[in-house]
Amino acid sequence: MSRVGGSPINIPDGVTIDLADGIISAKGKNGEISMPVPPMVKVSIDDGVATVTPLQTNQKGRALWGTARSLVNNMVTGVSTGFTKNLTIHGVGYRAQMQGTRLVLSLGYSHPVEMEVPQGVKCSVENNTQVNLSSHDKQLLGQFASEVRAKRPPEPYKGKGVRYEGEQILRKEGKKK
Repeated sequence: MSRVGGSPINIPDGVTIDLADGIISAKGKNGEISMPVPPMVKVSIDDGVATVTPLQTNQKGRALWGTARSLVNNMVTGVSTGFTKNLTIHGVGYRAQMQGTRLVLSLGYSHPVEMEVPQGVKCSVENNTQVNLSSHDKQLLGQFASEVRAKRPPEPYKGKGVRYEGEQILRKEGKKK
């Protein structure tokens, strides 16, 4: 039994959920998201509460039950309050800046790293070392944050690189004489 799938999803005021032709869509103050409903689950919406139930009790149906519930909950949360991820840049000379819709990173390479910010993600830079990302789509936000971090992941000796805010880097001891 899924412990996640069994809990209902409360739909806040200002958020509308529509279910038509196997597509569930949520609309709120931050935008609109839609996704296909997985084939082995059923989503029902009653009186401001959405519930997800499995159509089959086999292993695949139970696995998709919790996943579908989490995806619908992320849609509701995204269009009502949104998601944020903050990245910090550590290292001498490492910095970031916005140029229109492009994020330009100076990460110690011979050239600046330019990244196009995807539509649906808002990006701002503070103090040249703090990159704040926000979006209503959790998957898109996490994917872009991961791509930014992958340009220069934090290294274990000095801790230089791009990291998520609050991320702990396992540090190694340097060379001994």
